Amino acid sequence: MIDHLDDPYNLVAKLLYGCRLRLFECLKLRIQDVNFEMNVLTVHDGKGQKDRTLPLPAVLLPGLEAQRARVMQLHQADLAAGYAGTFLPNALAEKYKRAPKELVWQWLFPAKTLTLIPNSQEYRRYHLHETHVQKAIKQAVRKSQITKRASAHTFRHSFASHLLQANYDIRTIQELLGHSDLKTTMIYTHTVQSVTIKQAKSPLDFVSE
Repeated sequence: MIDHLDDPYNLVAKLLYGCRLRLFECLKLRIQDVNFEMNVLTVHDGKGQKDRTLPLPAVLLPGLEAQRARVMQLHQADLAAGYAGTFLPNALAEKYKRAPKELVWQWLFPAKTLTLIPNSQEYRRYHLHETHVQKAIKQAVRKSQITKRASAHTFRHSFASHLLQANYDIRTIQELLGHSDLKTTMIYTHTVQSVTIKQAKSPLDFVSE
């Protein structure tokens, strides 16, 4: 599927899979959330309004650096055009007046066009809309001729399933996925058998040996 996605959708898909992100978590990433020095990614206000820090796969670093460069170029063009800045959560824009125009607050995956704010007649830039990503993934599924249903969330499911196949401990997978309840993670054990289960022996075999 990823091979049939163009920029920036292929990078979005790689983050969904490689960093077990939900789609809204990925699209809400800002420039400051990617720490290239420490190779970590910070997710703010994830499901349940929780923050978490995730390791970045080394293979994604060149793509992320290229995406950051594109955002920086777009940001300079926006500033030159006199735009009012990006959208900030809660009341941060009121508290930090200059923050909307600062590079660190810009979206990692910015929207293609600016949004007009009717009341103020200001133009601000939102992040890439989730429907654009979903449409691109749907087209990629068709091109790849996959005979199963697949969506943006499939990448996160695949992350968990592949770790289970690699015999990762279920508690480790729970932590990596950010599940508060182990029962949620245990769902994957009903769809994918781990290597341990496949190679398990009966106690009678031990006696025979």
